[in-house]
Amino acid sequence: MYQNKRVLLIAGGGTLGTYTARELLRLGAFVDVICPEEKHSDNERLHYYRGLATDAFLEEVFSAHHYDGIVNFIHYPDEKEYFRVHDFLMSHTDHLIFLSSYRVYANEQHPITEDAPRLYDVIKDDPTFLETEDYAVPKSKCEDFLRTKHAGEHWTIVRPVISFSALRLDLLLYSFDEVLQYADRGEVMRLPLCTKDFSAGLDWAGNSGKLIANLLFKEHTFEQTYTIYSGHGMTWGEVADAYAELTGVRVEWVSVEEFYKALPRITPESYIWKYDRAFSRDIDASRVLAATGLTRADFATVRDGIAAELKNKNWQRG
Repeated sequence: MYQNKRVLLIAGGGTLGTYTARELLRLGAFVDVICPEEKHSDNERLHYYRGLATDAFLEEVFSAHHYDGIVNFIHYPDEKEYFRVHDFLMSHTDHLIFLSSYRVYANEQHPITEDAPRLYDVIKDDPTFLETEDYAVPKSKCEDFLRTKHAGEHWTIVRPVISFSALRLDLLLYSFDEVLQYADRGEVMRLPLCTKDFSAGLDWAGNSGKLIANLLFKEHTFEQTYTIYSGHGMTWGEVADAYAELTGVRVEWVSVEEFYKALPRITPESYIWKYDRAFSRDIDASRVLAATGLTRADFATVRDGIAAELKNKNWQRG
């Protein structure tokens, strides 16, 4: 099914794109990646185009190939920008995967399935949310655009959970290298006690990329939506324990007020906190596993993913 297929990953040089490419190559596909970073490949099946995915740049790339599949990793804060380019992308591929996010989900259903209510549909007590939120809202609008304006086309919507790699290590709202910086300095990382037993909505990017790649070229995935999650769930408390074991970072569970003081960029009104991390994200992975034909046994645990990424960073516990 994948042998000698050609796939384009737009903005695919980052966390999710790297592992999606790796799985596609393992399956036998040719992979082209558009990314702004300078990257080189020793694999004849993997080619990088350095640049931004402007109309002119895409025209140049498409002049060389028609793609069996395209995975578009670009986030469009202004959904109208995606509306404008959709037909153009669709005309150059047989299957288009659109990147939404698990952050579209409201806190109405547990466990979360793909049919769970979205924030965009249920928020009524925060009138500024629909006007100013620039992540979950535009992604929801793009989802609705595909379903209402482009029924019958070969697209698939994916909603990845928080997906970590060496490029991005996440512990609740501490990200990138912050966990390792706290470990190196021997400082205490303060986390809100109210989230300790919440399901984290977190997975290793190696798992997420594998799921995205294995949704391509399957007709039953057309016009469908999937949460990208392997089913290896952990609470934030368990994730913190894994980081403590592997890095030596010290964690203290504190009141929300003390957490705000420790991480002043987060406020009670921060959308990523108020409408995501302050929710328990227990997710039912059965739909995506059934669609890909994979099982939980095909994926690494979150702890093993953290260990793998620490090794990728050549980080040594001090």
